Amino acid sequence: MEISKKLDYALRMLGEAAMVGEGEVVSVRYAAEHNAIPYSFARTIQHEMVKAGLLKTVRGPHGGMSLAVDASKTTLLDIVEAIEGPVLVAGNDADTEPSGAVTQFELAWTELGHLIRAYLSSVTLRQLVVENLVPVASSTGFELVNVATVMS
Repeated sequence: MEISKKLDYALRMLGEAAMVGEGEVVSVRYAAEHNAIPYSFARTIQHEMVKAGLLKTVRGPHGGMSLAVDASKTTLLDIVEAIEGPVLVAGNDADTEPSGAVTQFELAWTELGHLIRAYLSSVTLRQLVVENLVPVASSTGFELVNVATVMS
């Protein structure tokens, strides 16, 4: 699975909207400049996120974008799938079991898809951006750990 520039930039822009708080707006220009995103690309991504129901926009001199979703309930998986579509590994849909003549490799890719989806589902936008928590593999699944702890 490749994380596209579009997805990376979309997450950064959603992060900016999550940081300003519910009901507040942040300008697309500020989000673009603050995250080294080309402004024209940021506008395109913003329009796609509005269509996907992740953002809403406010027009006018004090306009901008704000979250259209609850950051404490919206998982990283929700965002990835809204921007990129279903998470697939080697062409297999992680939500379905392989059918027909199954190889051990197809089973491995299907299980990898389940792991990726579980990881992305284990953290919300608020936890990731506002609380600085990141999921780390543990013996019981994934536990949320402060980013500073992981980076040290």
